Amino acid sequence: MKLNEMFDISPGKIAALKEKIERLKIDPADIEEQFTRGSGKGGQKINKTANCVRLNYPKLGIQVRVQKDRRRSINRFLALRELADKIEMQVSPETSQRLMEFEKIRRRKLKHRQRVKIKYNQ
Repeated sequence: MKLNEMFDISPGKIAALKEKIERLKIDPADIEEQFTRGSGKGGQKINKTANCVRLNYPKLGIQVRVQKDRRRSINRFLALRELADKIEMQVSPETSQRLMEFEKIRRRKLKHRQRVKIKYNQ
């Protein structure tokens, strides 16, 4: 996989993704990339073109499949970003932003459950 492709994304987001990949020491040559036909809503453009991106990282056994947009370049960027997030969750969970978001949501739900429990026990 080559990271020098021009994505239809802002240069700041691309730079942040490249920095994250370098920080996690991910070799882009280890990422297996496959394009398949999409499915679902979107009509002819989705169903007849290979715009669905599947990335496989065999070192950790992680697979990511993304088809959020009609354009392959955007789906490719989103899949690479999601793959980097999943790798970060396994390799260094203490720095993972996604895990921090999950923890924040978990704490909010716990706090809500405690409030409801107190309310109904009175």
